[in-house]
Amino acid sequence: MDFEFSRSWANAADNADELAGFRSRFLIPLHNNEPLAYFCGNSLGLQPKATAEYIREELEEWAQWGVEGHFHGKRPWFSYHHFFTDKTARLVGALPHEVVVMNNLTVNLHLLMASFYRPEGKRRRILMEGGAFPSDMYAVESQVRFHGLNPETDIIEIVPREGEFHLRTEDILDAIEREAENLALVFFSGVQYYSGQAFDIPAITAAAHRAGAIAGFDLAHAAGNLLLNLHDWNVDFAAWCTYKYLNSGPGGVSGVFIHEKHGLDPATPRLAGWWGHKEDVRFQMRKGYIPEPGAAGWQLSNAPVLSMAAHLASLDLFDEAGMEALSAKSARLTAWLDFVLREAVLRNPALDYRIITPPPPHRGAQISFLTGENGKALFDHLNRHGIVTDWREPNVIRLAPVPMYNSFGDVYRLGEALLGFSS
Repeated sequence: MDFEFSRSWANAADNADELAGFRSRFLIPLHNNEPLAYFCGNSLGLQPKATAEYIREELEEWAQWGVEGHFHGKRPWFSYHHFFTDKTARLVGALPHEVVVMNNLTVNLHLLMASFYRPEGKRRRILMEGGAFPSDMYAVESQVRFHGLNPETDIIEIVPREGEFHLRTEDILDAIEREAENLALVFFSGVQYYSGQAFDIPAITAAAHRAGAIAGFDLAHAAGNLLLNLHDWNVDFAAWCTYKYLNSGPGGVSGVFIHEKHGLDPATPRLAGWWGHKEDVRFQMRKGYIPEPGAAGWQLSNAPVLSMAAHLASLDLFDEAGMEALSAKSARLTAWLDFVLREAVLRNPALDYRIITPPPPHRGAQISFLTGENGKALFDHLNRHGIVTDWREPNVIRLAPVPMYNSFGDVYRLGEALLGFSS
């Protein structure tokens, strides 16, 4: 791509951006009465302006209808999860009956592993990336212990080669093949939270299946970030949060994907709850669990409507923009960020960092860079200049140029601040 480190180039790119109008539909915090350059959407996305209205509507329904709001009003609560189905399916490349919105991320991962991590005989190990987000590490460790197994021997963690910062796909596939007869589950993130590496989900899934194992993914940093085709990739299960790239508020609800080969089979084991029972007989209150077909059959409780209303406000924006258009802008915006970071370190001797995120196609809207001894000072310097980034111990700064609301001008502001840093 042909870039130029100048404000005029950034302005021209913003003027040509067909998605630029979406920025005005978000609430961007201020610094010295100017909008922040907010690069922390991979941790917590910004609030859509429509969010308050969506929540207010549900509060008014509650005030007007009381308990009858479950069956009356604009979006009856009994059917609330259905209002997400088609949009969520388009978001992650799934069939409508393969997705549901419910609970929170780690809760859903435990529910999914209860169904799909079923160790038996030699086939009892879980293979995952080393240095995964702690929630994933803790969930996997506790699942292994729950089955009376030993995390030291029954969890295999794949780490980058010495001197490297992200995993090579061939090393992941080799490890799966090497452990084939021992594997019950291959469990990876879609995007590695620390390095920003986007994993090759279809290749990992195919390798897991050749080994006779289940393939599951935590898509917390991938949903709303990457173009996903979970059904066609034959992924067995996945879950994701909605408060990062999906802008649905702190602690927001989670999405779940379960491939139809499992979800449409009522014999697939699961932990059952009332809201997963077949809808047309749910209120008969009889013994004997009859699961709703598809991912909806994994629901436990009725919808947390106020939290889900916030998610719907954002999901409507994603459905309007379309993931293909967002992905195309993301690729260009992230490449521009990559260019600016490299140009700044060439121009300013006080800067001491190196990018550890792999190049396309192995990244989404994130670049992480490894800093030197002045890394925390650089992070604080950026904050003082109204540029919000994410510090990760011991010495990494993460930047997420989110295509829904970040501009090319935001990236240029970052570049200017980098040039003004002195150690």
